[in-house]
Amino acid sequence: MLDQLVESKSHAAEDSKRGGLLLTTFVVMVTVLLSAWLYSLFAKDYAMGGDELSLETLVAPPVIEEAPEPEPEKQPEKQKDPNVDIRKEIIASMTETPPKPPDTISTVKNTVKERDPNRFTVKGDRDYSAVNAPPPDYKGPVNTSGTGSDTGAPGGGGDREAAPPPPPPPPKKEPPKMISGGVLNGKATSLPKPPYPPAARAVRASGAVSVQVVISETGSVISASAVSGHPLLRPAAVQAARGARFSPTLLSGQPVKVSGVITYNFVP
Repeated sequence: MLDQLVESKSHAAEDSKRGGLLLTTFVVMVTVLLSAWLYSLFAKDYAMGGDELSLETLVAPPVIEEAPEPEPEKQPEKQKDPNVDIRKEIIASMTETPPKPPDTISTVKNTVKERDPNRFTVKGDRDYSAVNAPPPDYKGPVNTSGTGSDTGAPGGGGDREAAPPPPPPPPKKEPPKMISGGVLNGKATSLPKPPYPPAARAVRASGAVSVQVVISETGSVISASAVSGHPLLRPAAVQAARGARFSPTLLSGQPVKVSGVITYNFVP
């Protein structure tokens, strides 16, 4: 057993020396690397002050030319009508009502000629045309007297009298679309009898059943509804009424619809 004993010694001092050596080596390497990196930053010449980037010519930005303003459209000149008298001042004729006299009387002679009543006189936007002035596209003789004696002017007819308009035709009376026929049993060309319902026979139901019907222009029943009678007998009566046929009813020569009642008597 003594041969197997291993002599153990403390290696703490050696481990601390090795750790200190490694730490010192690491710090030295990091310092060298940082120094080299800082030197490369400050020692490199970027040629910021050289002549390679010198500004030799100033270039002005391009000037954007504005589009020329469009020329205003020339309005066509109005053609002067020989029948239109255009004046800057309007002088009334002798036949017109004189205007209100001015407050101050002037002794200056008027140099404006008197307006011709046989011509249209226009001043600006106002039209001082004579009475019964024809439309602008009229080229016939002009009537300015207001009597309507000119045969060529519109509205003139001389001594001719306009014929009175013919009287309107009397309104046509439309026949009614549907008339009442009352009890229609005797007017039917075909009136089938309703079957006696077994349920009604079981309770011994009997009596009359009235069915309101509407007959078309051709004589067929277009609608039927029971208005009175035992409830168990009404469906059979309505079914029989729908199969009834009638001759067309004429009013003023035209066929019309007829409304009436068909009565069925149920006897057990």
